This record gives sequence, structure tokens and C-alpha cells, in this order.
Amino acid sequence: MCFRGCAKCLGYSLIPLAVCCIVANILLYFPNGETKYANNNNLTNFVWFFHGIVGAGVLMFLPAAVFIRLEHDNCAGCCGNVACGERCAMLSSVLVALIGLAGSGYCFIISALALQEGPYCMTGTTWEYPFANGNGGYLKDHNLWTRCLEPAHVVEWNITLFSILLTLSGVQVIICVVQIINGMIGGICGPCCCGEEYSMKA
Repeated sequence: MCFRGCAKCLGYSLIPLAVCCIVANILLYFPNGETKYANNNNLTNFVWFFHGIVGAGVLMFLPAAVFIRLEHDNCAGCCGNVACGERCAMLSSVLVALIGLAGSGYCFIISALALQEGPYCMTGTTWEYPFANGNGGYLKDHNLWTRCLEPAHVVEWNITLFSILLTLSGVQVIICVVQIINGMIGGICGPCCCGEEYSMKA
């Protein structure tokens, strides 16, 4: 019960994180609330990777649902043995946590790359990535941000949203790693560590 209760808490914590990632990714398509840049494909290529919508968003609802259900899931027992069934359920949650880890890790990597490359913007007469070769140096030098003339404030827009995605997906990575450890320990020695619960049931 202790391991499954922990998994349930982790599952519930993934839901708001996933929703926030979806919203942040969607906002990246509309700098300053305008749709023309998406229509004209004048956005950084990284927004089309759907890392926040799919990777750290929709995909994360699967591990969240599995983690939450673990409290009442015992794989329909295992040869009539409830404790064995609960071990099976905990070990199967490790596989789902690995899927969540892949999705959140994908979002984390894409967000980091997007921050390093910088926004796609109009610098004068052409659209380009003015900070692409600066190894992310523009993040500390605010004076460089004036090189982007259009969309207005696109540097701040991208930094804010990609940083949110980077942070939230990083938290998701930690949650999935915790559940991998929790699931393995709970699957291998859960009844031993939570022996009081089983003695009470007996």
C-alpha cells in the first residue's frame, strides 16, 4: 500500500504538469497572441516538434492514469495470490514510467535546443536565426534582443515558454525516475516492506 500510495501521488502530480506543457507549447504558435506568424511559417522550427503537446503533454496522461490506478490494481491477482498480483502491477508500472520518461526527456531536450538556438525572427530584410551560432549567449546579453524586430518581444516570448517547458518536463523526468525506483522496490519486496498491511488482511 505504501508504494502504491506513493505512485498515486506521483500520478496526480503529472496531470497539471502535462496540461501546463500543452498550453505552453500552444502559446508558442502565437507570439503576442497573433496568428499570422504561424500561418506564414515564421516560427522557430522547434515548435513543430510538438514536444510540449505530445511528449510532455498527451503522452504523460498514460503514466498518470496507470500510477493513479495502482492503488486498486492487483493484475486480477496472480494465481489467486493478491500480494503477487500487486507485485506484478508495480513492476508493470515501471514500463509505463519508462514511456513517460521518454516523453518528458524528449520535451526537455527539444526545449534546451530551442533555447540555445534562439528565436526565428525578422532582423531587417530577412527572417533568420540571429543567435544560432552564439551558444545561447543571447540569454545573458539582453542588448542583443533588439536584433529581432518582428515579432515584437519574440525573444522574451520564446525564452519564457521554452523555459517553462524545460522546467516542467524536468520535473516530469524526476517523477518518472522516482516511480521507476518505487515500482521496482514495490514489485520486488513490497509485501516485505509493507508487511503490516498483509498481516492485518490475514
